[in-house]
Amino acid sequence: MVAGIIFAGIQPIHPPDVVSSVGTGLWNVITYLKTLMCLLMLLGLVGIYARQANRTGWLGLVGFLVFGLAWAITYADVFAETFILPPLITAAPTYVDSFLGVAAGRTSPVDLGFFPTMFALAGGLYMLGGLLFGIATFRAGILPRWAGGLLAAAAILTPAAALLPHQFQRLAAVPVGVALAGLGYALWSERRGHVPEVSSDTSQLLPAAE
Repeated sequence: MVAGIIFAGIQPIHPPDVVSSVGTGLWNVITYLKTLMCLLMLLGLVGIYARQANRTGWLGLVGFLVFGLAWAITYADVFAETFILPPLITAAPTYVDSFLGVAAGRTSPVDLGFFPTMFALAGGLYMLGGLLFGIATFRAGILPRWAGGLLAAAAILTPAAALLPHQFQRLAAVPVGVALAGLGYALWSERRGHVPEVSSDTSQLLPAAE
């Protein structure tokens, strides 16, 4: 829930992807929040999947793994933004600008190695995983269907954001954040309202046969 709120909330106020933004007060606040967001997202997705694993089948498992991998790769990018780029703004400003330019679609004058490929891979996994996990959640009907449907719809429409100016592209992430916050809230409120008996049966964590 918290990860989804952060994901949706930081998009309208995220500083521009330029060297002059790195190391500013807003940059530091946002990147530390993003670091927390990625960690909470990985933990939260485990809980959301475990709650409905016996109803989502293999579609839910694949969606969970793909979507989770996207966030794991994203965490590596966010870690660099938070802890690696700020010390480099004086020593290697061109490298920092090129690193940030990958997200903004700018041509890089320096060799960034595997990073552009990793960034593109994370984007593809994010869209595919969000679509599959959203559909599986909607079909399962255990957690709110509106959240599952919104996650799937927002994920599949993400490429359309490329048609917008870069400063508005981030807003495409807001519906995904809202959907994930909704799923997290439903799970949290459910746990608060009912504490189930502890069972030794672990079969509910495995996907049911389609």
